[in-house]
Amino acid sequence: MRDLDVRKLRVLRELQRRGTVGAVAEAMHLTPSAVSQQLTALAREAGVALTEPAGRRLRLTPAAQVLLRHAEEIIARVELAHADLAASAAGTVGTIRLGGFAATLSGLALPALRRLRGTAPGLSIHVTEVEHPEAYDLIIRGDLDVALVVESAQGPPATDPRFHRTPLCADVYDVALPQDHPLATAAEVALTDLAEEPWIFPHAGVCLGVSVAACATAGFTPDVVHRIGDWDSAMTAVALGMGVTLVSRLARVSPRPGVVVREIGAHRPVRHITAVTRRGGQSAPHLRTVLDALREAGDRLNLQHP
Repeated sequence: MRDLDVRKLRVLRELQRRGTVGAVAEAMHLTPSAVSQQLTALAREAGVALTEPAGRRLRLTPAAQVLLRHAEEIIARVELAHADLAASAAGTVGTIRLGGFAATLSGLALPALRRLRGTAPGLSIHVTEVEHPEAYDLIIRGDLDVALVVESAQGPPATDPRFHRTPLCADVYDVALPQDHPLATAAEVALTDLAEEPWIFPHAGVCLGVSVAACATAGFTPDVVHRIGDWDSAMTAVALGMGVTLVSRLARVSPRPGVVVREIGAHRPVRHITAVTRRGGQSAPHLRTVLDALREAGDRLNLQHP
């Protein structure tokens, strides 16, 4: 057996998870031909057949399954080696590519980066807005070093060995009501009291899932009259009396004339925000500095919104 190429092991791992050469090519920014060549070369290095045709797909052989059991640890060890090499350099210097959806950027990432400008001026941090769960693919491809995501069924399970997770904060939702709503002066509102209201929900994404799940837990199916994903537009619709909506505290939505925001009592919706990195790489000093700053920002939010 020749030495195994870690890059080719990544391709084999993604084939196991995605099932087709085309899906692997799309996820890893390769051509299907390049993926096939990588798999063929890896089989030659391993000295065994790793795939076999199964209709229009490729099926992994038992030998490939054996190799994959080692691949996760090999890849993680390589990431850890890079982290240890980085740790040998003095100071927190380096480039970090950080991604997250809009609320995590405004509520977590940007406050953390503002502090880092004073405490770690040697860090160069590039921020990209990216939706969940695309962020996981960008982490695997190496296009991002840190991704801020919501833990949900739409993403990989918490046991996925490709990733290291750093819990940051719990993002609580409140409800936005028209100013003349009967519950506008209540100290807190029960979702069940709003079961007959017209609702304004996002058209897709994690925020939609949180909203739907909260109503289901409260025991009703909401009448979603408007599909509006932009926070400002949704608040305008509330002010016009077009419905009620849930608002994330992390998003820091500014109330406007004609709208009141009230805490939710029973069945209060909460989503959990996590920083995701490639497993093994989280020990690099420049990355650890960013993760620590994000965790501190998350702790402050948790203290403000118990």
